[in-house]
Amino acid sequence: MDVALVFTVGVFFAVSIYLMLSKHIIRILLGVSIFSNAVNLTIFSAGRLLGEMPPIIPIDADTPSQTTANPLPQALVLTAIVIAFSIFAFLLVLAFRAYQEIGTDDTDEMRVAEPKGNELPPLGY
Repeated sequence: MDVALVFTVGVFFAVSIYLMLSKHIIRILLGVSIFSNAVNLTIFSAGRLLGEMPPIIPIDADTPSQTTANPLPQALVLTAIVIAFSIFAFLLVLAFRAYQEIGTDDTDEMRVAEPKGNELPPLGY
């Protein structure tokens, strides 16, 4: 199971970086969304994905009697999912509004903020 999870996370990171290097805003946004999912899977897998018991201590004991699941990565991932979704929704609306104003989603053509009459900065470095 660990090898499959590592392979899946690697594919998520590779696809997200490929999409974020695109010139189109929608592909960049999808890449950011997939990147956040890859990070969440990485955090979640760091918290041990074994079939362990919930972290509940019996009444008559001071410590758990057996190995328990770590609730911290689960809480972090749950919070990260909510934050990533809200950021994605905001950026999607922002990209749609930019497309309505400019008429393109190509980042090279979105250079309307540059002053007229001056040389444009280089497209690549």
